[in-house]
Amino acid sequence: MSLPAAHPDVDRKTGKACPVTGKTHDYQPPTAGDVRSVCPAINAMANHGYIPRDGKGISPAMIFNGLRACYGLSVPLAVVLTTGGWLLIKRFTFGRVNLFELGLHNGVEHDASVVHLNCPPGQKDAPIEIQSDLVDEFVASVVEPASAAAGRELPEADVVVTGHDIVRTRIRREKLSKPLDAVHAEIARGEMAIILGVWNKTVDGNEGIPLPWMRTWLAEERLPEGWRPDHVQTLRDVVKRSSAMRAEMKKIRDDEMAAAKQQ
Repeated sequence: MSLPAAHPDVDRKTGKACPVTGKTHDYQPPTAGDVRSVCPAINAMANHGYIPRDGKGISPAMIFNGLRACYGLSVPLAVVLTTGGWLLIKRFTFGRVNLFELGLHNGVEHDASVVHLNCPPGQKDAPIEIQSDLVDEFVASVVEPASAAAGRELPEADVVVTGHDIVRTRIRREKLSKPLDAVHAEIARGEMAIILGVWNKTVDGNEGIPLPWMRTWLAEERLPEGWRPDHVQTLRDVVKRSSAMRAEMKKIRDDEMAAAKQQ
């Protein structure tokens, strides 16, 4: 596969060990010749060697095993994500792909991403460049209400990303995009529901994802330092969490519409 000119420069490498440190699953960012996708979860798997670090010749089995080992996903959840991903990018024979191919617009990929630009009209593949301003915008949208609730300016280390933060982010990003169809709206919620379940912690009595973990994952496509899965993330939990997010988003939108009619 030949990459489009827009694909950024990202050494050929394979295996689980970091080619710099020689340690299994140490982080190394992509370098020249490597291929990456629009998905931070998949890219982090490559950057840590849970799938081939060059991002090429990726099979469904590699993704399935990578999701299980890297994030602790259950067998049913990993099967749904892997099978669904290949079908959505129209790979019905389940052959190997390069990670960039996962960015087929309106396959698994969708507009209103948290940190990526929308796919330009008429373009087949979505942009994979991480927008630093969108990362900063997301972080601010989490820190500001947390600081307001605490009555003081909180450092990022003291803030967690809650399900409510994700709901507000999804609403904010979707307002700036053409409406997502039901399938891609569910994918967008499900992506965040998974990582909320995988990284959920309690910090100073607040439950969610430590904000520094989320910033690093979104901005560098890197796992938290020293983190390893400590529980199995199930399909049932993801469906439950995503459904709660959908209900909260609907309530907020309904309230906004009712308020607008009263003006």
